[in-house]
Amino acid sequence: MAENYIEFKNITKRFESVTALDNINLVIPKGCFMTLLGPSGCGKTTLMRQLAGFSEPDEGEIFLNGRKVNGLPPYKRGTPLVFQEYALFPHMTVYENISYGLRLKKIKPDKISESVKKMLATFNLAGMDKRFPRQLSGGQQQRVAFARALIMGQETLLLDEPLSNLDAKLRVEVRGELRQIQKSLGITVMYVTHDQDEALSMSDKIAVMKQGRIVQTGSPWEIYFRPSNAFVAGFVGAVNLLPVQVEDISNGAMTVSWEGRVFSIPKIEGLSPGGKAQLALRPESILIKPLAAGTGGDKVSAGKVTMSSFLGRYIRYWVKLEGRGADTTLIVDDSNPNIGGSAGRPIEGNVEVSFDTQKLHVINAE
Repeated sequence: MAENYIEFKNITKRFESVTALDNINLVIPKGCFMTLLGPSGCGKTTLMRQLAGFSEPDEGEIFLNGRKVNGLPPYKRGTPLVFQEYALFPHMTVYENISYGLRLKKIKPDKISESVKKMLATFNLAGMDKRFPRQLSGGQQQRVAFARALIMGQETLLLDEPLSNLDAKLRVEVRGELRQIQKSLGITVMYVTHDQDEALSMSDKIAVMKQGRIVQTGSPWEIYFRPSNAFVAGFVGAVNLLPVQVEDISNGAMTVSWEGRVFSIPKIEGLSPGGKAQLALRPESILIKPLAAGTGGDKVSAGKVTMSSFLGRYIRYWVKLEGRGADTTLIVDDSNPNIGGSAGRPIEGNVEVSFDTQKLHVINAE
């Protein structure tokens, strides 16, 4: 993927006394599926609207394929934006909706027909060209919106929470189709969502936003297993944050201690011996089993299950660790429900937990 296809340089946007975007810098490579992820009001849609041309930044520059687009109207940018409302014309058929832009440009009918046929095939809409939006399911309407946005031949597609109106099962289905189509066409996608599962499953890169700033950019794996701070760790899935002390740093590795247990992990920048930090541990990175006599060691702690929840593919436990205060409770996900006993009943009572040391990560204390 070529670098710098889309570039935001020092973008700031204010609405009266509110700073919606605070000195944003972001580069999106060509052919990348980039997701803006964050809570409501963090600036995701505002940033997308700057690229689309529906709003202009107060400061900074925006480049698309090397061309500065500040001040250009939306129709001159080639950055179609699909909203969650679909915005289809109810009085037009699927064919008429998809071909709308080409008809405005007075393209020859035979060329329009050829292009629409390709879009219908691409988005699994063959045979539906004469239907009206009211005769389509939500997923089909969304596919029509995607087809209408891409029929003009644009290489960029902006998507503002386009799947939020679909039910859970259909949402999973459509996001898989969308990702497959994006890869096959080689288009660059900028996607806005607050749904962590969507971001992790679809993206090449994720930019996590908080209060108008990008707090971390990386691959889904990096965002999930190597969060840069407690906000990212807590927003992207469940996490256990445990206070640790940095004991030693040498040869690219660092040693940290927690409640008498010592762990060796790759070196993290910004930390020094004697400093305080936090151990970030995902629930699925903790192993749990009934407490056995004589257990012990640096990687094992004893505790008691205070609550459990069956979630289909795994059981989530809340385990209060012994002798560490009322607030030292770990969230543990067990992906093998049969381990607890017959018929997959959850484990109860006293347990032992151990950590997968390959998935430990340390962040700065906040």
